[in-house]
Amino acid sequence: MVQAIIVRTIVKYGLFLLRCLLGPFFKLRGLRKRRRCPPIEDRILLLSATEIARKIRKKEISSEKVIIAYVKRCKEVNPSINAIVEDRFDVAIQEAREIDKFLQSTTIDEAKIASERPLLGLPVTIKESIAVQGMSHTVAMKDTPSRATKDADVVARIREAGGIPLLVSNTPELCMWWHTSNKITGTTRNPYDTRRTAGGSSGGEAALVGSGASILSLVSDIGGSARLPAMFCGVFGHKPTPNWISVEGHKPSANDKNWPSFFAIGSMVRYATDLPLLLSVMSQSDEARNTFNKKVCLKDIKFFYMDDYGPVPSSLTTDVKDAICKLMRHLEDTSHVQVQKTNLEDMKQSFELGLIILFKISDVYSMFNRWDDPKKSKRVLTEALKFIFFMSSHTFPAICYGIGKSIVERTSVSNHKKMMEIRMRLKKQFEELLGDNGVLICPSFTSSAHYPHECAYNISNYTYMIIFNVLGFPVTQCPLGLDKNQLPIGVQIVANPGCDHLTIAVAQEIERTFGGWQEPQDREFVCDVA
Repeated sequence: MVQAIIVRTIVKYGLFLLRCLLGPFFKLRGLRKRRRCPPIEDRILLLSATEIARKIRKKEISSEKVIIAYVKRCKEVNPSINAIVEDRFDVAIQEAREIDKFLQSTTIDEAKIASERPLLGLPVTIKESIAVQGMSHTVAMKDTPSRATKDADVVARIREAGGIPLLVSNTPELCMWWHTSNKITGTTRNPYDTRRTAGGSSGGEAALVGSGASILSLVSDIGGSARLPAMFCGVFGHKPTPNWISVEGHKPSANDKNWPSFFAIGSMVRYATDLPLLLSVMSQSDEARNTFNKKVCLKDIKFFYMDDYGPVPSSLTTDVKDAICKLMRHLEDTSHVQVQKTNLEDMKQSFELGLIILFKISDVYSMFNRWDDPKKSKRVLTEALKFIFFMSSHTFPAICYGIGKSIVERTSVSNHKKMMEIRMRLKKQFEELLGDNGVLICPSFTSSAHYPHECAYNISNYTYMIIFNVLGFPVTQCPLGLDKNQLPIGVQIVANPGCDHLTIAVAQEIERTFGGWQEPQDREFVCDVA
């Protein structure tokens, strides 16, 4: 116990010192010149995927027209946000034409098409770490370019449902950072303020969805990688119940049997109404599909709120606090039940739980552990020294992962066992608290999107998201409007495993009440392409 307190104190004041020393330099980015970004002119781009799919089936709009609209938007915004690794625009347009021909000639009724191919004719964008046959699957490893030889399971399901992959999007190297930047594609920028980060590791997808260049998005999440970018870019992000969606075909992966308990492939959408549509297609079981589409009465849900994650994360900004309070007041007025504030003692060890348990996952693929070609594996110390002398082909965060993992792996077995015991105890406490009809309202992050290099001293603040990977709970990140800087802020809705329908139902209510995604161009928004 004393050791844990000492570690927390060192981390807290160490990050504070780092903020004081480096913060002023990182914030100089705010002085850079900016230019305007193109507004959304095609109204197709403002329709939900659910509505577009219905119109395509009714032949009120062609799939080709939809795909062309999204291709045009991608080309408009990418010079500003830099989110695309590789596109398949021409092939996608041709696939859309084939779908239109099919619909003109088929005798299959609309209801059956909706049931068997619910995504028919819809564009889908995909994080580059998720394999799309023939497309780049390098995940920003500069010295190991590669292409996917087959679709990931989830991509195959998207295609079977009629979805049309448009592109693969940018990630940090091997998805190992909360800011999307690498030595191949470069830095992805936030569509609300391109001086700021789009988050990571699904930053490419978040920037595309937030800028109106994507409507359905496949992402992944091991430490908030789907939810943090979704919040920073003002959209919905969902991390599903473990094992409900196959993680086959993702890079990196791990040979640890517990990997699917912590890691998930999930979704990002602009409209909460599209969450069940996309997630049910991605699912690998009837139980998951049925649950994602299960209807919920808000008055039947019990609501809880938690904000005490221990002394390490920073305090929430006033804007974030006020937005969450406004949400809770609305829910109390709507459902006529009190949102109960609850704080579990073990949550105060969230930072240590996340740090030790996730770093202890064994046999994770990295440049230091290339189990597909062991001879190419590199030594952590050697690569760190090469980086210091500007000789490494790898990014600093990816190298830091190797250093961090080496340190944590040297911790005692008994310490890891203790953390796992706390995890199980905490999970049981949540299961008893939430039951099968309760949700937890909690912060997604302390503030809106920060400047890129500020990730360095915000590491402890990602605890708000990481803890739910450790516990294996489904979570939906929901936009809650904009802060004083006209940047998106959000909230997480958490439920017990198997209760994704509850978090989605609350997300849809938040969208109805607070407006959900807001087009960046609706305000005095300008873009910086420097």
